[in-house]
Amino acid sequence: MASKTPYIGPLSPEFALLGLLSQESAHGYELHQRLVTDLRQVWHVSLSQTYNILNRLEERGYISGTFQEQEKLPARRRFQLTPAGQQRFNQWLHTPSRCTVRAIRVEFITRLYFARATSPELALDLIDAQVVETSSGLERLKTLLDEIPAEDTFNRLGVDLRVRQLASILEWLSHCRATILQS
Repeated sequence: MASKTPYIGPLSPEFALLGLLSQESAHGYELHQRLVTDLRQVWHVSLSQTYNILNRLEERGYISGTFQEQEKLPARRRFQLTPAGQQRFNQWLHTPSRCTVRAIRVEFITRLYFARATSPELALDLIDAQVVETSSGLERLKTLLDEIPAEDTFNRLGVDLRVRQLASILEWLSHCRATILQS
């Protein structure tokens, strides 16, 4: 029988939570608060979603939780990354995002946040890898645009929009590099 555990892809806050736990162990509420504070313009996650993701991560062996007793309050669970979780996070951290606006807006910015926390050099390497990936995607789209007949107006407009978005993202990546170098 197939597993009923939902797939968690790279555009899930799973990796943001793994990244926060790679920095230090924490309670679910603390993790949610850091996500809301540090990445509020990137991720919009409710507290219940945070706990659901933490449960899935624990089921998969990426994190483990231990109960901590509190005086006059219910016990809380403190989560920490397992070696498998650290490996999964590290693999994700060093991989460029796909060439879509959403992937770069959500996934790349999250990666950059954790890369910068690790070292400025890693952040710059990540930006450079994303420039290569985005440039490659832009060239593929330009080739596709050239192959679409002129009378196929709306398909041309759709691809042209994507070309312009990736060109804009390349400019923004230069801005990211300058910002990291200045900080």
